[in-house]
Amino acid sequence: MSCSELDYAYLRKVVLEESANLIDPTRNVLFDTRLTPIARTAGAEDVGGLVELLRDDRTEYLHRAVAEAMTINETSFFRDVRPFEMLRSTAIPELMVQRRAERTLRIWSAACSTGQEVYSVAMLLLEHFPALDDWDVKIVGTDISRSVLEYAARARYRRNEVNRGLPAKMLVKYFERDGEEWEVSRRVRALCDFGYANLCAPLPPLPVFDLVLLRNVLLYFPEQDRSCVFADVHARMNPRGFLLLGNSEEAEESTDQFEMEFAADSYYYRPRARY
Repeated sequence: MSCSELDYAYLRKVVLEESANLIDPTRNVLFDTRLTPIARTAGAEDVGGLVELLRDDRTEYLHRAVAEAMTINETSFFRDVRPFEMLRSTAIPELMVQRRAERTLRIWSAACSTGQEVYSVAMLLLEHFPALDDWDVKIVGTDISRSVLEYAARARYRRNEVNRGLPAKMLVKYFERDGEEWEVSRRVRALCDFGYANLCAPLPPLPVFDLVLLRNVLLYFPEQDRSCVFADVHARMNPRGFLLLGNSEEAEESTDQFEMEFAADSYYYRPRARY
């Protein structure tokens, strides 16, 4: 049973309701590619049959599985480069001064996908800031997709993944080869935790973060949901912390909560005072 335009519209509605991910109709083919395994697991012959199940049964797990499958999971090590240079030259040194009494540092990679961003930040800290060795440092990666979180926590990557953005010296220093895969070293993994969070639903208990990376996520959210995400992020940030967005993203819906700054050829945001 092939999908009709009404079926695709229904699937787009499910994804939007579950994850605030706005799927353009020109990308309908992705539903066929990504949802066929879910359809067969659920006992349907194809995606058209899956839509029938979804319409007849509001079982939460099945709707959530559809949304997770359609999440954009594009990522790579040290993606975009310039933000990481800004972290090295500006954000981390300033945060170390701020937090020198407590000797703690909390970093959040929201929508972390398969973990490359989390591990990139950990490697940056180990490589350039040995003074943090005796600090309490934790990098928390969250995502709406449990399958990518499992992949991230596994900490093993294929050749094509480590070849994307990861400098050779970092690969040698912070990974161990095991057959055709490279495993992130224990020293790096010790700094990192992963957990489930839907940015457009009530968030789980989280610490106050000194640095938040919310990169290449909001492009797919409607304006109202972006505003809610910014409000939640603001509420969980150190008042003097740093927020990083993707290169083509701006916090235009949250000018009352964040102000833009520029350093090391990169834009970033600082929380405005809470009243």
